[in-house]
Amino acid sequence: MIRTHEAGTLRREHAGRQVTLAGWVARRRDHGGVVFIDLRDASGSAQVVFREEDDAHGLRSEYCVKVVGEVRVRPEGNENPDLPTGEIEVVASQVEVLSEAAPLPFPIEGNAGVSEEARLRYRYLDIRRQQVGDALRTRSKATYLVHEVMRERDFVYVETPNLTRSTPEGARDFLVPVRLQPGSWYALPQSPQLFKQLLMVAGLERYYQLTKCFRDEDLRADRQPEFTQIDIEMSFVDQDDVMELGEAIMARVWQDTVGYTMPRPLPRLTYAEAMARYGSDKPDLRFGCELTDLTEYFAKTTFRVFQAEHVGAVVMPGGAAQTRKELDGWQDWAKSRGARGLAYVLVQPDGFGGPVAKNLSEEEISGLAAATGAQVGDAIFFAAGPARAARDLLGAARLEIGRRCGLIDESQWSFLWVVDAPMFEEDGEGGWTAVHHPFTGPKPEWADDFQDHPGEALAYAYDMVCNGMEIGGGSIRIHRAEMQERVFGVLGISKEEAENKFGFLLEAFKYGPPPHGGIAYGWDRICMLLAGGDSIRDVIAFPKTASGFDPLTGAPTPITGEQRKEAGVDAKPRAQELV
Repeated sequence: MIRTHEAGTLRREHAGRQVTLAGWVARRRDHGGVVFIDLRDASGSAQVVFREEDDAHGLRSEYCVKVVGEVRVRPEGNENPDLPTGEIEVVASQVEVLSEAAPLPFPIEGNAGVSEEARLRYRYLDIRRQQVGDALRTRSKATYLVHEVMRERDFVYVETPNLTRSTPEGARDFLVPVRLQPGSWYALPQSPQLFKQLLMVAGLERYYQLTKCFRDEDLRADRQPEFTQIDIEMSFVDQDDVMELGEAIMARVWQDTVGYTMPRPLPRLTYAEAMARYGSDKPDLRFGCELTDLTEYFAKTTFRVFQAEHVGAVVMPGGAAQTRKELDGWQDWAKSRGARGLAYVLVQPDGFGGPVAKNLSEEEISGLAAATGAQVGDAIFFAAGPARAARDLLGAARLEIGRRCGLIDESQWSFLWVVDAPMFEEDGEGGWTAVHHPFTGPKPEWADDFQDHPGEALAYAYDMVCNGMEIGGGSIRIHRAEMQERVFGVLGISKEEAENKFGFLLEAFKYGPPPHGGIAYGWDRICMLLAGGDSIRDVIAFPKTASGFDPLTGAPTPITGEQRKEAGVDAKPRAQELV
């Protein structure tokens, strides 16, 4: 080894020892003939002292150097209690420049004024920042913990293909041309869903992997075209078995990475209850501000806006003190979400204010505070219309209230399960689509007649939520052919279409498939939460921008005409045309 010690491991007990360190020059400070540098490596940093200025004359930021010297306790009053190595320094006797560094595109220390594009273009420099490197180390530690839990429970790690056929799973596929079969294409998997079900048919019973998934979706700030999930499938289980395993994994990860003891079993909310109380199927329970259903309260109202399928409200504590500009800002906020606006009433010491108040009857106004739980000084926001749209708007308003009013305790962790989601939802064209995927089974009580009441049928599905984010979701799958046919019937998938899209799975299901279910966890999102990041890009070594561009490599790039021809991009398939 080039070095005898790592810089960040030196302590008072090392005083008097000769050490050899190797790392990067993080900071340099010149003090009248004495030069101090902070030498950084993966373990941390240590202060190095050069008594002769000439010895450190050529050292600049991010030079990679080797230093030989003696560890000593810092003079009294010069300690740095903010650093693990703050009690010691290394008095250098030799220094060797292992490699020089060009002028930096941005300072490694600190984040001020550095654009994300610059950070991603020079990601190898960005990772030298302690917070970025620590985020990746947190991800690594958490990954080891997942493997430990799964090994303890006798799961089999299986890698599924990345080159497969296109199957509908809710997003567009990334397609790969096949040179040896011009006109034919592979698809990168959106998830290993069908393969893990095949592994259950194969009798492995307990499968998992940390796998890459690929979805060609419209990009947004916290979405990547390729992402990682913990993929799990189990045979001969029910919902409680899968949920208990999921809790065990997350409990170990949170305990051993951030020291948080997860209360188990986790609380459960039905989908219907979550939507009614919080306006979200992934509610953040770190604060209150629950929604109030006022549909019955306004059943006889003459106010036309509230003559709707659903009327709901959420209270903003202290909201009556907002200026007119701030209240108008709420209207702009609502319109940015596709709503016409956000009606409100202000609960004031001398009565009720706001444009809505004058449209309500004396009886409606007099009981409004009691009906919503509002106090003097609060604002009551309303949404009226179709139940789903009204609750979505109020749920978003609740979160915005939490942020603006400082109601969310960022030091807390709030975990729960959301269960019993709808099995189907309307597709907007008079038909139905699966809320999860076509292989999600119905709740046992809906097993016989879900096809007769698709708008009411509940799925045997479950989502884990942490701090208002869905971090995992799964279901008990369909394993009986006749039930699968009924699901396809509701979805309008013909027998021929099902055979074309899922034929290999349906064929396998002819050979004694076991009851099975599973779950998948969004690993990037989990690691972001553990590392205290704001985006999943914070915990991905080489992420892409929100537009899917990679500033580091310049991908995606055009291909040459020769590459296009060789890959058969424009070739017509020789086999029958795909449906």
